[in-house]
Amino acid sequence: MAEELLSEKLEEAKILMGESIDHLKEQLMKIRTGKANPAMLNGIMVDYYGTPTKLNQVANVGTSDSRTLTIQPWEKSMLGPIEKSIFEANLGLTPMNDGEMVRINIPPLTEERRRELAKKVKEEGENAKISIRGSRQKGMDAIKSEVKNGYPEDAGKRLEGEMEGTTKSFYEQVDKLVNAKSEEVLTL
Repeated sequence: MAEELLSEKLEEAKILMGESIDHLKEQLMKIRTGKANPAMLNGIMVDYYGTPTKLNQVANVGTSDSRTLTIQPWEKSMLGPIEKSIFEANLGLTPMNDGEMVRINIPPLTEERRRELAKKVKEEGENAKISIRGSRQKGMDAIKSEVKNGYPEDAGKRLEGEMEGTTKSFYEQVDKLVNAKSEEVLTL
C-alpha cells in the first residue's frame, strides 16, 4: 500500500516538474531576441464581435523576413481590433495596418536591452527551479512521512535518491534552456 502511494507521489512530482519545464519554455518564447517570431504574439487576445479570442484564431500570424511579423486576418473588419489589441498588450511593438494586413517591424535590440533580457531569462530559469524544488519537497515529505509510519528506511532512502536524481535531471533541462536562450538573446 505504502509502495503504491509513494510511486504515485513520485510520479506526481515528475509531472509537476515537467509542467515547470513547459511553463519555462512558454515564458522564454515570449522574450524577444530581435528576430521576428510569431510566438511573440501568443498571449494576445482580440475582441472578436464582443468575445475575447486568441489572435491566431482570427488571423494567420507569420513572418515575411527575419525582422517583420505579418498578421493576415480572416476578415478585413478585424484589422482595427487586431491593431488595438497589439497596442494594448504593451509589447513595445508598433503595428502598421495597410488595409490588407497588419505588419510589425521588430527593431534591433540595443546592447543594454540584450543584457536586460538575458537577466529576465535567468529569472525565468530560477522561477522554474523554485517550482521544481517545491515539487521535490512534496515528494520528499511524502517519503519521510511513510518512513515514520513504518515503511522500510532503506527503501525510503532509495526513493529519496531517485527523487534527487529526477530533480537533478530537471535542473539540467532548465540550465540547458536558459543557456540556449541567453546565448540567442546576447547574439547580434
